[in-house]
Amino acid sequence: MSLEVVSLGCRLNLSESEGLRALLAGEDNLIVINSCAVTGEAVRQTRQAIRRARRARPDARLLVTGCAAEVDRAALGAMEEVDGLIANTAKLDPRAWNVAPAPMPVPSRHTRAFIAVQNGCDHACTFCVIPQGRGPSRTHDVASVLREVERHLTAGAREVVLTGVDLTSWGHDLPDAPGLGVLVAAILVTFPALERLRLSSLDGVEIDPLLLELIAGEPRVMPHVHLSLQSGDDLILKRMKRRHSRADALALVGGLRARRPELSVGADIIAGFPTEDAAMHANSLAAIRELGVVHGHIFPYSPRPGTPAARMPQVPPPVIRARAAELRAAVAGERNLWLTSVLGTPLSVLAERDGTGHAPNFARVQLPPGTIAGTILTVTPTRIVEGLLA
Repeated sequence: MSLEVVSLGCRLNLSESEGLRALLAGEDNLIVINSCAVTGEAVRQTRQAIRRARRARPDARLLVTGCAAEVDRAALGAMEEVDGLIANTAKLDPRAWNVAPAPMPVPSRHTRAFIAVQNGCDHACTFCVIPQGRGPSRTHDVASVLREVERHLTAGAREVVLTGVDLTSWGHDLPDAPGLGVLVAAILVTFPALERLRLSSLDGVEIDPLLLELIAGEPRVMPHVHLSLQSGDDLILKRMKRRHSRADALALVGGLRARRPELSVGADIIAGFPTEDAAMHANSLAAIRELGVVHGHIFPYSPRPGTPAARMPQVPPPVIRARAAELRAAVAGERNLWLTSVLGTPLSVLAERDGTGHAPNFARVQLPPGTIAGTILTVTPTRIVEGLLA
């Protein structure tokens, strides 16, 4: 049987999985689990994926890479379903798989191309094991990113999504330490036919002035920011060792919206971080409303061994689950108001292969039957059906 790559977790993993499919294209009867370790739940899902893949293909060779393969190496390596582990930092190195270098990536299976421009992290957030799984921050230079963008555009991608573990730290290890805005500007200048460029999760305090200008005023940069917010309470942010305050996030979004009113906002938020009390949780709920968060990734806190947060006084799991549900409900409320507000507005929608598509503001839109994937068409939604504009 053929190669199968199972991707869990972040958009960076999704991008790297495309690279794995290209690198291992000549391999037969091989399953690769590209794992995630951002939370305890993510590791549990990785283990589930391993067992499910083994049941479906008992005779295949099954290898595991990704962050969980580093952070929980001993436990995953001991699973009887696993034939071997590949170091996360070497996952795209042909030598780690004992294969010849692929001369050219296979065309993306997606109408949007996820391009990893940065990996690893130099920060020390008290809840996070990702630096253990991916190592220190390192970035791809402008020339290599431009080559990757060109390959995807040649393969038919209509939108480019830049991804990274700490995307806004791009460039810190390059000569003169350019900001991410330099890379975005280079892509836009080099590829004037590129219609849509989107950014994955951003650390607001790292957004450089040029990037801020491009988000606020460049039509080809999509009006959509996803912030690594984590909490709406200043004391919890300090205990997380985050570098921004609640006021910083509000000022950033307020300034962008003043110049680009159609901007939509997403955020990562952790529910039930150690020491969080009811008032701190209320501050996160209020931040969702004040920022107008319509794309929310809510993570119930789970302690990761070896992190400072795991040694702090813990919030009871039932309280964490209840708070996560309240945060999700708050995001759902903001999302419904937002979707209602864009009814009757013509939207430029990029069609995906599942019969839906995304507008520039990342609203998901139901498309007419028979719409060809990769088409960009104008849709004026008149109703909301199961969370989709239609």
